[in-house]
Amino acid sequence: MAAFLERALATIAICWRLERRDGIALGFTTHDRDLTRAGLVYRAAPGMLPSAISISDGLRADALDIKGALTGDAITAGDLAAGRWDGAAVFVFMIDWEAPEGEQFPIARGELGEVSIKAEAFEAELRGPAARLDLPVAEQTSPECRARLGDKRCRVDLAGRTRLTRIVAVTGPDMVEVAEGGAGNAYGGGRLRWLGGANSGLESPVLRSDGALLTLHEPPAHAPAAGDLVEIVEGCDKQLATCSGRFGNVLNFRGEPHLPGIDLLTRYPGA
Repeated sequence: MAAFLERALATIAICWRLERRDGIALGFTTHDRDLTRAGLVYRAAPGMLPSAISISDGLRADALDIKGALTGDAITAGDLAAGRWDGAAVFVFMIDWEAPEGEQFPIARGELGEVSIKAEAFEAELRGPAARLDLPVAEQTSPECRARLGDKRCRVDLAGRTRLTRIVAVTGPDMVEVAEGGAGNAYGGGRLRWLGGANSGLESPVLRSDGALLTLHEPPAHAPAAGDLVEIVEGCDKQLATCSGRFGNVLNFRGEPHLPGIDLLTRYPGA
């Protein structure tokens, strides 16, 4: 137990650190003035409070709701709608506001779940590490590969299949043309990561490609512009023929293309 929690006169401040997937970190505190800890300023955010905190020592998935007012220079409605805070890492802890660089008492950690916006405020759920226990233990069979191209199960090296390029034209709400593309549908099923422009830090899944012309699954959060720097990564249609012929990686194929499905019962004359 931290020593500052045992004092007769409490000097406790609740702090939480939020770190987005693009590396941007913000700090907030329930104290009435800003606090600095480990080089990060924890800003006094009126109206930003966690819900009642309940911690258990079992395997039940603990959850914590965080509510706060939208501030123009910190967490904005536009960033929330664009998904910049989806999956952000969160660490909630208590410190002594008289000695913010001193010891801390951890409360909860995890990542932001569903974020909703109501009027001029937002609500977000914090999912702790125990929430992973709710995931399926075993995978279901599928004719298509269940691995993601380049992950530890697929093992395809993406170093030569990743390219930095720029947007040269915006041909539609969900269509962009890049300076350097690939042959055919090389980037279909891949991803485009925005490194510049209004969408910087976001990712857009690529539906299909035709050379340098990319069709995205959905329009990006903000309108792109010619000259925006992007990173594009090749994709895979998860078919066995593609895995064998294009990547030469059939030994790591994570699917069962030859396993009979439930339609086997209807495969007889007169069905």
